[in-house]
Amino acid sequence: MATLLAPEFEIPTPLQQLTNLADARIGAKVTTCSDDFFAEAQRMLQFDAPIFVEGKFDDHGKWMDGWETRRKRHSGYDWAIVQLGVAGKIKALDIDTTFFSGNYPASASVEGCYAPNENLDDAEWHQILPNSILGPSQHHVFEVSMNQIFTHLRLNIFPDGGIARFRVYGEVSVQIQDQNQTLDLLALENGGRVIAYSDAHFGHPRNLINPGRGVNMGDGWETARRRAPGFDWCILALGQAGHIEKIEIDTAHFKGNYPAEVSIQAIYIEDATDPQLIPQSMFWPFLLDAQPMQMDHIHNFVNEVLGHEKISHIRVNMIPDGGISRIRLWGKVNP
Repeated sequence: MATLLAPEFEIPTPLQQLTNLADARIGAKVTTCSDDFFAEAQRMLQFDAPIFVEGKFDDHGKWMDGWETRRKRHSGYDWAIVQLGVAGKIKALDIDTTFFSGNYPASASVEGCYAPNENLDDAEWHQILPNSILGPSQHHVFEVSMNQIFTHLRLNIFPDGGIARFRVYGEVSVQIQDQNQTLDLLALENGGRVIAYSDAHFGHPRNLINPGRGVNMGDGWETARRRAPGFDWCILALGQAGHIEKIEIDTAHFKGNYPAEVSIQAIYIEDATDPQLIPQSMFWPFLLDAQPMQMDHIHNFVNEVLGHEKISHIRVNMIPDGGISRIRLWGKVNP
């Protein structure tokens, strides 16, 4: 059986700097749906790009990598309710019909509500996306301009069909109840995000803040082999500003291509634009001086963390190049 990868798609730069709130890796799930006869609705929340496997069938028909309902033979439409992995403000939606070429919905709409107690019966639903035309095997990116915080979305497809992936790009809204709790302030689920990077030839730095340990070498930040002086770097924004007590640098699966050293610079800054941070980052104070790395290893640094006030942004320097799987900044929120 032949396996085809989805065609390359470059997400517009503004979306790269937002969090996919409907990412199954941070707990997003489909709580209920009208129908998923051909392909279960939960599949459309997977992080990986959809695939098409030639000749693969199951008991219900052709296997498809996404959510697919049966052909509707009466009035009405299909829908799925998605509980976001984290609550947040929505800035854009990507309704992806990749590989659904003759079975895509004619159109779709999206509603949302804020129900932190998960009681949807009493929730007030708001229209996020009006009924909008869809096409075959393509990304449909819709910008959203709303200030409300949402916990649940309802994706409506008219009248039936299949969605490969449903991505909800936004800003994480995390309410920290215990200011004395030690958290990974850089974690994706706590609002961490990528601002800029020197190179991402083999793996994107957004993987550095993913949940759990890397599953393979592709699930990390890996640059091309450097053939010029200098080193690689990336700039990350913490989801929550605070004081760092412990740093973890994980080189899981990087055995012949881990960096020789890694250092971290840091700053606290308010109301800065992302572009202005890039040139300034070269002069930020060090949070962690250059430390030697080992292959396939979790490096823990406590005493090596340099004295600092609270921080909001870091610059990771990978000397001279190579790959890192994860970075964790354990500390307490300092509002």
